[in-house]
Amino acid sequence: MTAPLNGIRVIEIGTLIAAPFAARLMAEFGAEVIKIEAMGQGDPLRKWRKLHEGTSLWWYLQSRNKKSLALNLKSPEGIAIVKQLAESTDVLIENLRPGALEKLGLGWDVLHALNPKLTLVRISGYGQTGPYRDRPGFGAIGEAMGGIRYTTGTPGTPPARVGVSLGDSLASMHAVMGALMALLRVKTGQGDGQIVDVSLAESVFNVMESLVPEYDMLGHIRERSGGALPGIAPSNTYPTADGAYVVIAGNSDPIFKRLMLAIGRGDLGENPEFAHNDGRAAQCALLDEAISVWSSSLPIEEVLRVLEQAEVPAGRIYNVADIVADPHYQARGMILDAELPGGAAVKMPGIVPKLSETPGAVNWQGPSLGQHTDSVLDSLGITAADIQRLKQEGVVQ
Repeated sequence: MTAPLNGIRVIEIGTLIAAPFAARLMAEFGAEVIKIEAMGQGDPLRKWRKLHEGTSLWWYLQSRNKKSLALNLKSPEGIAIVKQLAESTDVLIENLRPGALEKLGLGWDVLHALNPKLTLVRISGYGQTGPYRDRPGFGAIGEAMGGIRYTTGTPGTPPARVGVSLGDSLASMHAVMGALMALLRVKTGQGDGQIVDVSLAESVFNVMESLVPEYDMLGHIRERSGGALPGIAPSNTYPTADGAYVVIAGNSDPIFKRLMLAIGRGDLGENPEFAHNDGRAAQCALLDEAISVWSSSLPIEEVLRVLEQAEVPAGRIYNVADIVADPHYQARGMILDAELPGGAAVKMPGIVPKLSETPGAVNWQGPSLGQHTDSVLDSLGITAADIQRLKQEGVVQ
């Protein structure tokens, strides 16, 4: 079975999260991803979060299916190797500071001259243009500037963050979308390669729904709303009798009526004031109170049973133990059994999205530093003797 990105070569010049996650997504669907790492320590992600025998478990996930080429980008010969690779590459993904690629002698003018079909994906905090272009920008800053931090948390408390690097991940997904659109243009003969300019802040801003027109037309600034979905009712997090919480989304007109019947408040369901969302949103506190009174009288399993029978969307709030044990995750192939170097067994997340004819696959976990240096250089026609010389001279590892 041929993977959808089979035959596509990707060079990754990036560290930590945004560019590496984007390249991982492409590697899972068949692209040959050559990750260029600094000699010595490699990507700092190798030492981030929880470690197994000195290597990050996140690393093994984030770099699966990639080839590691340990290269000295401060040496002319190292840059020459990147240029040689670029001649046969479809996509180069980087998340250096704007201008850093140019300082290496790998700017767009150089790469495009070497390979007019090459797509250059550039991920940075604020984009390649604009007054903030040169500022350092991590995902957390993108989340702050993009608007999501301000709207996250409980009213009256400082803005909160979600517990993952959301800004980086959103930028990665936009980077992959841009790369695939640019590739489609090239592969269908519509034109040459181009630059895909992805900003962390803009990637967050892109998911902020109607924030701007609400402010511009109505002067409304969306505030933090805890577990509720502002302006859409009822949709919130509700307590149960056994100390758990359940998310209930009863915000479509017919679902709202079914929800009210299920909780014994048919009077609210038939009230013409609540027939449509605008009326419900105006009195969301009243509706939330009615649902909370009901949900807090029952254990979560009974709450979920009643709502499932009533065809009302509801769900428990999962922690990772719930996810790993859940039969639906397992049936969908979202919990994979993997093996680390040395034979240790470990569960890893599955692949998204699911393609019916050309699904993604995990061929190996994140590689050791420079594990594929010899094979990548050999594919460029560099002899074994020259590879050994380059190692001795500190060009590759």
